[in-house]
Amino acid sequence: MSKRVFIKTYGCQMNVYDSARMEDVLAGMGYAAVAEPAGADLVVLNTCHIREKAAEKVYSELGRLRMLQQARAATGERMVLAVAGCVAQAEGEELRRRAPFVDLVLGPQTYHRLPDMLAKLGTGNGVVDTEFPHETKFDFLPEETRPSGVAAFLTVQEGCDKFCSFCVVPYTRGAEASRPVAAVIAEATRLIARGARELTLLGQNVNAYHGADDSGGTLGLGGLIRRLAELPGLLRLRYTTSHPRDMAEDLITAHAEVPALMPFLHLPVQSGADRVLAAMNRRHTAADYLRLLDRLRAARPDLALSSDFIVGFPGETDADFQATLSLARAVGYAQAYSFKYSPRPGTPAAEASQVPEQVKDERLAELQSLLLSQQAAFNAGSIGRALPVLFERRGRYSGQMIGRTPYNQGVHTAAAAEFVGQVHAVRLLRADRQSLAGALVLPSSEVAA
Repeated sequence: MSKRVFIKTYGCQMNVYDSARMEDVLAGMGYAAVAEPAGADLVVLNTCHIREKAAEKVYSELGRLRMLQQARAATGERMVLAVAGCVAQAEGEELRRRAPFVDLVLGPQTYHRLPDMLAKLGTGNGVVDTEFPHETKFDFLPEETRPSGVAAFLTVQEGCDKFCSFCVVPYTRGAEASRPVAAVIAEATRLIARGARELTLLGQNVNAYHGADDSGGTLGLGGLIRRLAELPGLLRLRYTTSHPRDMAEDLITAHAEVPALMPFLHLPVQSGADRVLAAMNRRHTAADYLRLLDRLRAARPDLALSSDFIVGFPGETDADFQATLSLARAVGYAQAYSFKYSPRPGTPAAEASQVPEQVKDERLAELQSLLLSQQAAFNAGSIGRALPVLFERRGRYSGQMIGRTPYNQGVHTAAAAEFVGQVHAVRLLRADRQSLAGALVLPSSEVAA
């Protein structure tokens, strides 16, 4: 009988990718993935340290899992509990001190060592591995064997060297590192063979990508996108998350010249106030950001934009917050994410004087109201248009299919199940809060991907 593993994934798309690769590693050891922790031989929490009270939420979840672990032990069986990802990296030995029933603590750069860690487990003994090894984990991961979704993630870059004063990523993911071009192409080819038609290239700072190529030089993200776009069967490309300082000219040009690169860009600004941006160590101003958007829109006039915002950063004044609102109004986002600042232990901003929580709440509500109105306006502007939709899966109802427009809008419509993995034109008829409804336009062969 095969062993069973349950992996719960928190946070970013890179964690989704990492969890899938952990499943690949464990499959080679005879573990089959299951949908619930009850009855699992191994439970892995793949954690994220970005959100507020991230560590405490993990400890709370561990408390619930402890009861399952004890119930399993009462039957003479063992449930191994593992904490992986960025909270594991940040907490290290402290995690096992607070939760000694946790068997494995492993950082995001060491999950390729899972077989060795499991082999080292003895009765009552735990393993903590939060190193930044010299070898890259990608060199030791097995090839993927599971079917891919139509839209798949592909990590090409990890880590960050920017050291924004609010962010733990440089401490939990390490320095910027890029995978070689050939390795990325090889994994992309395998994903396409397993059904992927759209790839989203992932990195903590993905547009800092500089991967070694076969000529002994390096290729930036724009060049990598051009190489990937040549792969047979690949219809669409996206990438996330980017930093304004690394938006190189060849990447901007790729938005104009590579049809497979979708006209949707997530480019976090964080604040519209120069004083706050300087305190965040973002090393760009609001004017720099707006000039960059002008260049991007000149290259791709229909480009839809997304962003991240932090409100209530230490020292943020009412005037600073108004500058953020002004920038958002000037840009007009198709969608955006906004958060209250929350301190991350070990980061410079955590030691600064904090904005009162009530002020943060009020500012967040005002900004989110603006951003949601912009998203609604963007979606409403699509009504009546016939857009190419890549169908990804069946919908909730019989005969319903779900897909996405080039602008990353979810669309549901009546369509045949065999449309999965295909692009067809859909005339958009109604905009809901989270998605659009439409009707197929036939024939659709002349509509680009």
